[in-house]
Amino acid sequence: MSDPATTTATAETVIDWSKRIDKPKPPRVLAIANQKGGVGKTTTAINLGTALAAIGEQVLIVDLDPQGNASTGLGIDRRNRRHSTYDVLCGEATLREAVLPTAVPRLSIAPSTLDLSGLELQIGQERDRAYRLRTALAPLNAGQPDAPDFNYVLVDCPPSLNLLTVNAMAAANAILVPLQCEFFALEGLSQLLKTVDQVKENLNPGLTIHGIVLTMHDARNNLSNQVAADVRQHMGSKVYETMIPRNVRVSEAPSYGKPVLVYDLKCVGSEAYLRLATEIIQREKELRAGRVD
Repeated sequence: MSDPATTTATAETVIDWSKRIDKPKPPRVLAIANQKGGVGKTTTAINLGTALAAIGEQVLIVDLDPQGNASTGLGIDRRNRRHSTYDVLCGEATLREAVLPTAVPRLSIAPSTLDLSGLELQIGQERDRAYRLRTALAPLNAGQPDAPDFNYVLVDCPPSLNLLTVNAMAAANAILVPLQCEFFALEGLSQLLKTVDQVKENLNPGLTIHGIVLTMHDARNNLSNQVAADVRQHMGSKVYETMIPRNVRVSEAPSYGKPVLVYDLKCVGSEAYLRLATEIIQREKELRAGRVD
């Protein structure tokens, strides 16, 4: 007959070991947002995702723009989008069911379709309307044996501050803001920051601005240089050191369904996105260490 004390000790040992079983680590979620169109959100999502994958990270791009440019820019044919982010946010598919591999190793995408443009009318009255993406992301790294866990999720937002963008902000750890080096850049930025503050106050207290990346910079243009200087003066260390230059190869790559890093690795645009990825990884380390405001 076994000793009750021994049995109890054994049970406690089993419980202790069960606590040590590693739980799936959630991915870092970065929403790439700016209500202005044409500032490089999708280009940044595609090429930053590719650069992060190139340095060994498992990356998922979530396409929340009804135009689906991130999906097209990564070579995902519309006929192959069996499930889309529309299905995910409506609760008709899981995020894993929507995920498709791309031609880039370690880079996947949850594609969008035009159906997404009607989502606000469909779920606008639902109580959980702002948390649909957060709910979908929660089980993403649930330890499926045949699927890798993602380190980063990049959410490509539409060019507006609508329910889709609010879903992205409510689900994100931080916001990455592409900002074109043009005259009205700071005016648009102030509106975005107000929205971020509102989301932080009402939906996602942990939300932060990860950083601002200056895009379409032309070093030969005095206005471009002045805008960059003004943004750095107002936003300080929130602005990444890396600036994305105007580059024909960056503009050409999406028409071939490729990131610029695949289309032309040695062009100045590719080099800039690789530097940005390195800078973001470094900032991530500083955030974890509590050294970034």
